[in-house]
Amino acid sequence: MIPKMEIYQRLLGSKIVAVIRGKDAEEAFEITEAAIAGGLEAIELTYTTPNVARVFEKLAGSKALIGAGTVLDAETARHALLHGAKFIVSPHFDPAIATLCNRYSTPYLPGCMTIKEMVQATEWGCDILKLFPANGFEPSFIGSVNGPLPNVRIMPTGGININNMNAWLDAGAVAVGIGSDLTKTYRASGEEAVSQLVKDYLSKLS
Repeated sequence: MIPKMEIYQRLLGSKIVAVIRGKDAEEAFEITEAAIAGGLEAIELTYTTPNVARVFEKLAGSKALIGAGTVLDAETARHALLHGAKFIVSPHFDPAIATLCNRYSTPYLPGCMTIKEMVQATEWGCDILKLFPANGFEPSFIGSVNGPLPNVRIMPTGGININNMNAWLDAGAVAVGIGSDLTKTYRASGEEAVSQLVKDYLSKLS
């Protein structure tokens, strides 16, 4: 079992978390493998992917940090943990998910959009908050939040791409979530193109 703080450090060190939504488990697995081959170290497999548990099982023992995304309730969070997820991400904040993750010393990254949600999430022990969907905000939003809430760490997700990634990181984001670029590239050009795109992202990091 990887210690909770080590998982947080790896997420912060990676700066990029790939959010993988596949039309099926096989597609999600192939995109993930290609992303890892390109150098990504943190992967979020979403529960919108049919039979996503199969992907967790196939990735058991991977060198990358594999987490679960689009987790809407505590039951799904427990399912993810039982299948090997190392961190939990949801599009919203749920106290029941926070309780479960705290019980099992697992990082929980909830989606937050308002100051009230962010304060509530931090009170429940969430150390990194997902700003979602980030395409409704400007990077300067992070500075506005960190004025009254200087300890809040934000990971914008949704609408992040290779062209605006550094603007968010330079504005104070501790990491960014990417995804649609990888899926579109896979469907258009295959696994090698995904690996190359990942290399392009990593080479452009601030």
